[in-house]
Amino acid sequence: MTSIIKNRSVVRDDWTVVRAAEDGTLPALDALPVGRVLVPFALWKTLRDALVATRTTADLGVWLAPDDEPGELAGDFDKISLIGVDFPVFRDGRGYSTARLLRERYGWRGELRAIGDVLRDQLNFMFRCGFDAYAVRADKDIHDALRAFEEFTVKYQGSFETPQPLFRRRAALESEQSA
Repeated sequence: MTSIIKNRSVVRDDWTVVRAAEDGTLPALDALPVGRVLVPFALWKTLRDALVATRTTADLGVWLAPDDEPGELAGDFDKISLIGVDFPVFRDGRGYSTARLLRERYGWRGELRAIGDVLRDQLNFMFRCGFDAYAVRADKDIHDALRAFEEFTVKYQGSFETPQPLFRRRAALESEQSA
């Protein structure tokens, strides 16, 4: 059984990430594994009604590719319990924007998981963009990756986690202290 980082703890992962075949074809409904599945958005758009009819919300998740529009999924938030964001390669940062959009613009409050080429160096910033679960690449030490959350004590930029940048936080603190 594989493990993921969720809410800054290593936990067992009971989800199966469904991917297209090498030739790009998506699996049929009856070819999906039993249990909790995280399906690609392209498959969701094709089989949405059938998936909802045959699975519970707790067993259904959708993952977004870098070029998928997260707003297209917003109307279906009540039908799924997990959204994954795929990072196909380390240098593709579009998933960070997708996470911020899902959390800030579209109001997703469920689990938001980073999947794909997820490495230790990315975890702290992924958290700041709204991720709360991380499927670290299989060839990496997940317990070592967990330590990434403790590496930075001060964050300069605003983020999902801390909306105000450091200079505004300092100004507010100085204003409070002088009052």
